[in-house]
Amino acid sequence: MALDDAPRTLRSPEAIARRRAMLTEPHIAPLASYVAGLRQQHPAWEFQDFDPLDGGVEADMLFLLEKPGPMTSPTGKEVGSGFISRNNDDPTAEAVFDFMVQADIPRRRTVLWNVIPWWDKSIRFNGAEVRRGIEEIRYLLPLLPKIQTVVLVGGQAKRALPLLQTLRPDLRIHVSAHPSRQVYRFNPEQWHAIPEQWEVAGRA
Repeated sequence: MALDDAPRTLRSPEAIARRRAMLTEPHIAPLASYVAGLRQQHPAWEFQDFDPLDGGVEADMLFLLEKPGPMTSPTGKEVGSGFISRNNDDPTAEAVFDFMVQADIPRRRTVLWNVIPWWDKSIRFNGAEVRRGIEEIRYLLPLLPKIQTVVLVGGQAKRALPLLQTLRPDLRIHVSAHPSRQVYRFNPEQWHAIPEQWEVAGRA
């Protein structure tokens, strides 16, 4: 399994199959059940699984990004992984992988998710979708009892701050830019600052 823990390894069907076989493991099974429930509630949208190489319910750090991308989807023109993962075959996932290494954060400490947790065949979203997605955090947080730190990754993720402070005033909350190519293109200073910001969050 260590061979699968590198950038873009989920381009491989074999690696995806190995990851899927892990979804019944105790640290990830409650989150797999949560995702299955989302699929039943909203059959028109795709909900990808949490990555079982991450910490699952044992994680103490939650990284909330914005919205799944096309390479999370197993039904697109380019077949993606079906996971929210730093090992996905896209530049943002690769940056997440590299930045976590630079920040010296073991992945078993972390769980990755999105404030808009569904994929609807579009990278676009509106304010109503962000608000609806943020409300879903009410049901996710109780499944993550060891979370002490939340990192809000990107401008839309930052909109979850008021709800998080209401639900869990004890949380340590940090913010960073989103590690996408678009941020790199238009705000390279913010992009390059991400690893240090994550390192600070990890030390806290």
